[in-house]
Formats: sequence, structure tokens, C-alpha cells
Amino acid sequence: MNGSEILFPVLANILLVIIMFFVLGARKGAAVRAGLVSRDDTALDNKAWNDEVVKVSNNIANQFETPVLFYLLCLGAVVGGVSDTLLIVLAWFYTALRYFHAYVHVTSNYVPLRMKVFIVSLLVILVMLGLIAARLSLTLIAA
Repeated sequence: MNGSEILFPVLANILLVIIMFFVLGARKGAAVRAGLVSRDDTALDNKAWNDEVVKVSNNIANQFETPVLFYLLCLGAVVGGVSDTLLIVLAWFYTALRYFHAYVHVTSNYVPLRMKVFIVSLLVILVMLGLIAARLSLTLIAA
């Protein structure tokens, strides 16, 4: 293991974003076909979309918030040479939480559950940050 295995959960997160774009397109198409929205209205105003489209759109926006921190941490672990099995497991756990968060967001959108999943995923990032920072510090001290 050379530590670059931590990039697989990063790739899985990127796949989640792509999946959400496909879901968004499908929901937009369905809304237009069902006559729920007018293409003219939605061309200039995203608020014209129905709730099912807005859920996915909001989820896509979420994918460019804390996941960006996750991507940077994983890349930092690889570049710093401090990635190991524990970090890889944490990265996969974070990724699984993001998939679950996305599922809740675009289906029931039950906010109390979504918030709990978000908080746990944020704690995973915090643990990863602490581990990576400590390991990089030890590497610098040993040098």
C-alpha cells in the first residue's frame, strides 16, 4: 500500500456528484413533460422548479461544500505521505455518509436525519484533519 488508495473514496464522491447531475436532468425532464413547470419560466428563474427538482439542485450545491474539504484532506494525505489504512477507512466512511445524505436529501428530505448524517460526516472530516495534521507535524519534527 502506497497511500494513494485513499483516492478511491474521492473518486466515489465525484461519481456521486455526476449521479446527482443525471438525477437532476431526469427530474427536470419529468417536470417539464408533466406540465409542472414552464421552460420559459425556468430559463430565467430557478425558483420556478418544483420541489423534487429543487431537492436535487440543493444537494448538488451541497456537494461543493464540505466534500471539497474532504478532497483536500485526502490529497494532502497522499502528497504528505501520511495516508494509511485508518485514513482510508475514514475516507470510505465519509463517502458512505455522503451517499446516504444525498439519498435522504433527494427522497424524503427529512431534515433531522439529514442533519445527523451531516454532523457525523463533519466529525469524520475533523478526525481526518487531526490525524493528518499530527502525522505531518511528526514528519516535519523527524526531518
